[in-house]
Amino acid sequence: MASGNSERLTATAVKVLVAGGFGVGKTTMVGSVSEVPPLRTEEVITSASEGIDDLAGVERKTTTTVALDFGRITINPELILYLFGTPGQDRFWFMWDELAEGALGAVVLADTRRLESCFPAVDFFERRGLPFVVGVNCFDGAYRYGTEEVRAALDLSQDVPLLLCDARERDSTKQVLTILMEHVLDRNDLAAAGHRAAGARRNEPGPATAISRKIQE
Repeated sequence: MASGNSERLTATAVKVLVAGGFGVGKTTMVGSVSEVPPLRTEEVITSASEGIDDLAGVERKTTTTVALDFGRITINPELILYLFGTPGQDRFWFMWDELAEGALGAVVLADTRRLESCFPAVDFFERRGLPFVVGVNCFDGAYRYGTEEVRAALDLSQDVPLLLCDARERDSTKQVLTILMEHVLDRNDLAAAGHRAAGARRNEPGPATAISRKIQE
């Protein structure tokens, strides 16, 4: 008789990154949707970070992620979605390559008060060719710009989904992840169409389909 642990070991693990600038809401987003208490590597901001971390626009922030945030969503017994929140400070960008290895896609969180803080994340995923969406986290008291205004400011291609969200709200985070999975599926469909044109067989539905269905439940 197989144990629960051995069954879990046979499950397929799928990775999605949540990236963006310092203090943009990545830890909050991972925690809002994870089915287990998320693993967080936050430390109190001290005077040692003065002159290193830019607190402009987030002066009330008292903690910062120093490694990563980690959450989990079980799609079915054979498929588990892992969420990895990347550290936002410049000095931790060296970790991004390793975190992005094998990822299905990414969410880039943006704060319109400090929109430039998400530029590196957008550039990173564009260079890697990794499917991503941009979620504009709507902070209390911040001016609400339209999505097309934000898209123009980011110089973002029309084929990259962009939507307003509230990282504190589970339903809002689920919507962002659903849009990401649909974007991944669209990218896969284009690739599959190219393969079929070259005579390759049609691929079976991938994990993005199951994830999209589960999140919408």
